[in-house]
Amino acid sequence: MVATRFEIISRKPIGDDSAYKDIGEYEFITGRLYYSVDPKHPDSQLITDIDLIPTNNEGRVEFSSDIQLLKPVSMKSDSNLFFDVVNRGNRTVLAFNNAEQRVSNEDPHLGNGFLMKKGTVVVFCGWQTDVPDGRIRLHVPEALDKNGEQLIGQTYQQFDLGEDSYELLLSDRQHNPLPTANLNDENATLIERDWPDGPITNIPRNEWSFARWADGEEVRDANYICLPKGFKSGKVYEIIYNTVGAPVIGLGFLAMRDCSSFFRYATEEQGNPCAGNITKAYAFGASQSGRFVREFAYLGLNLDEDNRIVYDGLLPHTGSSRLGEFNMRFGQPSSNHMRNVGNVKALAYVETHDPISNIKDSLLWRLESKNAMPKIIATNSDVEYWWSGASLAHTDATGSFDVNPPENVRVYLFSGTKHGAGSLPLTKTPAPEALRQKHFSNTIDYRPLQRAAYDNLDKWVRDGIEPPVSQYPRIDDKTAVTRESLMESFERVPKIGFLKALPVRQRLSYGDNVDEGIHTYPAVEGEPFGTLVSAIDDDCNEISGVRLPDLQVPLGTHTGWALRHADIGGEGHFMPLQGSVIPFPRTETEKEQDGDPRDSIEKRYPSKDDYLTKIRASAESLASEKYILSEDIEGIVNGAGERWEAIQSQ
Repeated sequence: MVATRFEIISRKPIGDDSAYKDIGEYEFITGRLYYSVDPKHPDSQLITDIDLIPTNNEGRVEFSSDIQLLKPVSMKSDSNLFFDVVNRGNRTVLAFNNAEQRVSNEDPHLGNGFLMKKGTVVVFCGWQTDVPDGRIRLHVPEALDKNGEQLIGQTYQQFDLGEDSYELLLSDRQHNPLPTANLNDENATLIERDWPDGPITNIPRNEWSFARWADGEEVRDANYICLPKGFKSGKVYEIIYNTVGAPVIGLGFLAMRDCSSFFRYATEEQGNPCAGNITKAYAFGASQSGRFVREFAYLGLNLDEDNRIVYDGLLPHTGSSRLGEFNMRFGQPSSNHMRNVGNVKALAYVETHDPISNIKDSLLWRLESKNAMPKIIATNSDVEYWWSGASLAHTDATGSFDVNPPENVRVYLFSGTKHGAGSLPLTKTPAPEALRQKHFSNTIDYRPLQRAAYDNLDKWVRDGIEPPVSQYPRIDDKTAVTRESLMESFERVPKIGFLKALPVRQRLSYGDNVDEGIHTYPAVEGEPFGTLVSAIDDDCNEISGVRLPDLQVPLGTHTGWALRHADIGGEGHFMPLQGSVIPFPRTETEKEQDGDPRDSIEKRYPSKDDYLTKIRASAESLASEKYILSEDIEGIVNGAGERWEAIQSQ
């Protein structure tokens, strides 16, 4: 057993079990799980720099994870383990419960108890080393050179600003920074662009420094860069410099493997509070964590060191066709831009050949070779298609023909959605950062689709009941089209418009040592991949994928892209992770005043009751096809009623 010890720090009852009385009371356990892995094991050898870690007296590598655990006090003997690949140290899977989001050092909110009704054991495990204090973290040693000294080498950062500043922390999203190895590094370069793929303006080295900005003066600091003339909102900045210190971040993949293996297989004597009660295990990751799940699959790590299956099913959500900076020297796992190292490979679920790079590869080849394949339900929002090339998971790299997923994989586009589940109120400032978009933020709540996906995955694994067929844009039926081909349709609606520049997912080369986890910057940029999106109808709503009632019985146009507002600079450019809703004209008079070619709401629906009747029929149809659960129909109808009122009163 690789996990050698589970240290319980706290244990207490949690939640109101009135919604899941058949299961009984839940408890919330926090602790730390300690690992000891064989660095010479073939799977361990996939981890960058594992041979540069000092070992214990048994020749093994030691590290540990923060753990949080939700479990019934009295467990069923045939329980599911649901592993939450926490996002930047934050819990995510409780979104299945419609739970309120709480920071990780507070007790979780259990929401409507959806997962608890099934007696699910939910595990939150630290896999990322650089998260801010108070979040769920991985604790790993550093790689050292032959003299026992810290490693020094190149790294790269990109900043897409939503507000002005004189200083920038050398990290993504305020994570622990990658400090400069030399405050006076003359080879460090800083550039500015008007958008992520725009022309480069070099900022002379004597105009910026590794420093903070305090009371109008530069104060030297290895963790920051300072520009006295100011970093401007709406601009994009990129820096290349030498950093020092290389935690072996790829050990996070072994933590994902060995944590679930411990709670699934370890005995009570070995300290497992779930001993003997876990028979199936699933893993979920969203966004960054969805890419992590994809890379876990790519590395083929679904057998533990004792050759036992770890996960029966995987649910990568909004992972696109990408990987991440999860297993490299000087990587930043939080990084999420299009020059991220994780964008080098466009990986479909079966082998494809890229005729431009002459690379053959597949996301699942290692799992197939080990006979360790889980069932997979992969879901994406519309953002992943418009931004990062999610279509490349089911087409060739040039976007010329479809590549059908294998029998054990389902792929669903949640049509017309933004990156995260939408909600009211209607707002143009949905993000926690100081960002503002031109149109209202997309309001489609896709969580009912996620609950059904989990339920379908469990029935697929346990009972062999196949989930509904994959739903995504296809080339062969002409529902997959280029983004450029839709510009005219969007621009014919004066209220909508179109992006000034489309995001680019391009082929990138980082030198000859990439297989060793070492990258050379700047990347050599090659041809763009052939990315495709869903075709649209006359309302500019998508026609492929799983279409929730919001699209089947619409009150507006819903997009997986958003335009930056003039107030934050970069007006009209793409705003990552966000989507838009542009309501239809409420009346025929409003339609004529606005010059809007879309039918008005009053023409479509004689009354609110008529609208809700059609919403209910749409939801019932989706439930009959198993894309949503019957228990979610009332919530969908109620939510539609709230959106009707919001749009009528805007």
